[in-house]
Amino acid sequence: MSEHHQQLKHYLRAQLQRAALQAQANQDRTSQHQLIEQATELLQVYVRAQGHQLDRELQQTIRDVVDDCIGLGPLTQLLADTSVSEIMVNSYQSIFVERAGCLQHTDIQFADEESLLRVIDRIVLPLGRRLDSAQPMVDARLPDGSRVNAVLAVLATRGTCMTIRKFSRQQLSLNDLLQQQLVTADAADYLRTAVQQRRNILIVGGTGTGKTTLLNMLAAEVPSEQRIVTIEDAAELRLEHANLISLEARPANAEGSGHVSIRELLINALRMRPDRIVIGECRGAEAIDMLQAMNTGHDGSLTTLHANSPREALQRLEVMVMMAGLELPFIAIRQLIASAIHVVIHIVRANHGQRRIQQITEITGIDASTIQQAVIFQWQGSDLQATGIPSEWVQR
Repeated sequence: MSEHHQQLKHYLRAQLQRAALQAQANQDRTSQHQLIEQATELLQVYVRAQGHQLDRELQQTIRDVVDDCIGLGPLTQLLADTSVSEIMVNSYQSIFVERAGCLQHTDIQFADEESLLRVIDRIVLPLGRRLDSAQPMVDARLPDGSRVNAVLAVLATRGTCMTIRKFSRQQLSLNDLLQQQLVTADAADYLRTAVQQRRNILIVGGTGTGKTTLLNMLAAEVPSEQRIVTIEDAAELRLEHANLISLEARPANAEGSGHVSIRELLINALRMRPDRIVIGECRGAEAIDMLQAMNTGHDGSLTTLHANSPREALQRLEVMVMMAGLELPFIAIRQLIASAIHVVIHIVRANHGQRRIQQITEITGIDASTIQQAVIFQWQGSDLQATGIPSEWVQR
């Protein structure tokens, strides 16, 4: 770091501390964007007063100093890059990004471990969360909805790491999938009709396959007069819906109290007169409550689940129900799943990075203790093709 860079940083920090005390005294609330603008202007005035010309190099130095002191440091430029869909900080010296589904190493890095920890604190502290030795892992989100996960060096052996799944500002729809030739017109019509006819839909796939994006698309097809309650661990769904309640789980505070789980939110949501319930991701004992809600008047609900195939997804649901500790027999659990889930959508990410719907399956019942499935659409060659098996519920 140059001496000039260091001098600007010390000056800005001193001015920011003074401004923070004044703002506290005046009970002034300045937005992050306004603070960045004021800090940039402050440094420009200071540089001119020192007799320097604001050339390109100095302007870049000012931006770097502002980002380091009150922004997200070297991540600021990556967050502004619309071609980047995910940012992976393996350590303060190693940052990878995902572009068009492919991972790339960058020459961007933090100055040291402390700089990375300061940026993480700026993200999580306004949300009432923390990253420390007592809680060395944290999930959070940026103001634009981007999802953040961080793990402290006490667990990450190569140093504190962080992953940011950027939130797309563009609200995608099933028509976008159709234009990108990722679904056929028949498949898009089937999905719309399934939502409109209030079929319970489970979206399954691996990490980074686009489950939440597809969940957003399907939820956007819900008629505006119906009431939706969304439940998430870290809020990232962005639904433009007139009758919407969004609930977010909460971790325990420093004293170990105040924790609110997805399961507790789901139980409470049933008292909020929802027409449909949307769970961002089903991952534990809340599965039993979700399945029971689907079976007791909340048709048309949607959720996602990590799995490599529809069959594996149903097996994982069985395990999640068992986690609730109700000691139900296997046949009862499978009957519950078979009657609650109507459609399973399996999405994948191909080797070249393209995300696509691999299979659309209907649950047709249970026979000889095995849940029966019918594949309605299957990816073959270069598009999603109808298999010829007629749907049992959706009349097209």
